[in-house]
Amino acid sequence: MSLEEIVENFNFLDDWEDRYRYLIELGRSLEPLEEVAHNDTNKVLGCASQVWLVTQVENKKPGEPVLTFLGDSDAHIVRGLVALVLAIYSGNTASKILETDAQDLFKELGLSAHLTPQRSNGVRSMIERIKKDARRAAETAVA
Repeated sequence: MSLEEIVENFNFLDDWEDRYRYLIELGRSLEPLEEVAHNDTNKVLGCASQVWLVTQVENKKPGEPVLTFLGDSDAHIVRGLVALVLAIYSGNTASKILETDAQDLFKELGLSAHLTPQRSNGVRSMIERIKKDARRAAETAVA
């Protein structure tokens, strides 16, 4: 599902209980990670729930690596947050990832005000990990 569709659907829902249910549905739509990917290398540190991110880098154009992310969590709402973060970043170039601020979207959707501090920290940790992977891909890209 595209980020635009997610934002549109989210804004359509007035009640926060419905929005949480929608996040859970988003999480269910994530492509499942293979069990072997649930390892310490892919684990995102700083999340209260367990979260795993797998980064795939493809050099389609010289000097512009494109990153694709797969993710999973052991908690339903967090899995939905993973799906939202992946919709924001996955499939973009390293430079676009580095200039995109997901926190703006989280504020726009009201998520910043409705997430527990632990979940907010977890989202920040996911974003930091994605940006770290994008920086590394940009630094090692062959021009």
